[in-house]
Amino acid sequence: MHNKIPFCIIAIIFIITSCKKNSDSIMSPLVAPVTNTSSTPTTAQLRDSAVAISKNFYLWNELIPSSFSGNAFTDYSTMMTSLRNYSVEPGFSQPVDKWSFAMLKSEWNQMSGGMGSTFSGSVSTAGDFGMQVFFRAEADLRVRLVEPNSPAGVAGIHRGWKLKQINGNTNITTGNSGFIIENVYNSNAANFVFEKPDGTSISLSLTAAHYQEKPVYLDTVYTLSGRRIGYFVFNSFLGNTSQIESQFSSVFTRFASRNITDIIVDLRYNGGGYVSLQESLANYLIPGQANGQLMMKQIFNNQHASNNNSTNFRKAGNVHLNNIYFIVGRGTASASELLINNLKPYMNVKLIGATATHGKPVGFFPIELGEWYLFPVSFKTVNVNGEGNYYNGLPLNAQIADGLDKDWGDIQESSLASAIRNITTGSYLREAPYSEPSPIADANELINNLSFKITVDARNFK
Repeated sequence: MHNKIPFCIIAIIFIITSCKKNSDSIMSPLVAPVTNTSSTPTTAQLRDSAVAISKNFYLWNELIPSSFSGNAFTDYSTMMTSLRNYSVEPGFSQPVDKWSFAMLKSEWNQMSGGMGSTFSGSVSTAGDFGMQVFFRAEADLRVRLVEPNSPAGVAGIHRGWKLKQINGNTNITTGNSGFIIENVYNSNAANFVFEKPDGTSISLSLTAAHYQEKPVYLDTVYTLSGRRIGYFVFNSFLGNTSQIESQFSSVFTRFASRNITDIIVDLRYNGGGYVSLQESLANYLIPGQANGQLMMKQIFNNQHASNNNSTNFRKAGNVHLNNIYFIVGRGTASASELLINNLKPYMNVKLIGATATHGKPVGFFPIELGEWYLFPVSFKTVNVNGEGNYYNGLPLNAQIADGLDKDWGDIQESSLASAIRNITTGSYLREAPYSEPSPIADANELINNLSFKITVDARNFK
């Protein structure tokens, strides 16, 4: 049903919020020089240009051997995947780059143009259902996320519903993960039988479509044990930056008006996005005494040290708290991790979730080459303390199961309940370590790997 895109982006779920374009959603790419003066450069010359780009901009460019040649590759995607082998960092036995990729300009522009849909394996001309799933236990597959404006959202499906059948198939087990992924993420049309929390079942047929994503899923305030706790579910740093920044303003204006004493930011499925949106959210969260202090440094390779950049906090809004709780997981990546790392030196930051975060302290920007954009990892980020090599992810303060049987904002949901308990009593919901058993962990990791992990800077670099 789809036109397949190359291997390195076979595992992409890329969700954009709005059809309205802006300076971040249509980025100004660096145009790579091509030596051929004809209007249609040869494939060999373009491959050579791609190699030159890699040796110029790749963060670990000094480790790329002279034998790295365009003649060894038939497409840019396999070239970018091969490039990852040279990302050697002290203290890590394996290459750390899992993200460098290439994408056709037409596909990138479709996604960055704001047609909200899930892209898995290819750019879908039909869109998708707007529904993501995870295993809670063997034979217990749950809806973990629903886009409100998507076909699944319009049909009334909610996080926490249990899938009983997919196109008549009742084998909803980890051993059938391939079938589940194909029919939930890659299908144009499918029938699902769900079990609701009240035990009743419902059969729904969905047809894939494009839709407007809603990055801010929920914001609310709980008054519990004399505490006013702000809870904020944020699912993506991608999309129309003006609209998302307006939502930030509205959320934190409400939090300030309610005089919240504590805040919980839920990033458990947030795979990242634009650096600029990370900066905006950090400025709302940081306490006032950090205004003007260093937020982060971006560091490029030695050939592009002139692009190194420092960003300071500019306090926004009137929420001034020293303690912050993040709900995280394996899907918390890139710009989400950047936010947490930047705040840690200035706030008492606590992380709660089923697993440590993804582990991506690096980013890229689009480089135009013919009909393609190349995205070699080009910079790393560190906080004011120089901390930033979290390739194994950011560690947890409390390991708590993802409450996949509960909807967003349910104070009985295990991760949220644990954060609330620590705020109100000083202890977490579960002190004994939570361990996601295999093959549940393997199946969920397979599903999670469909998610694109991205830190993109939209500025022009040279």
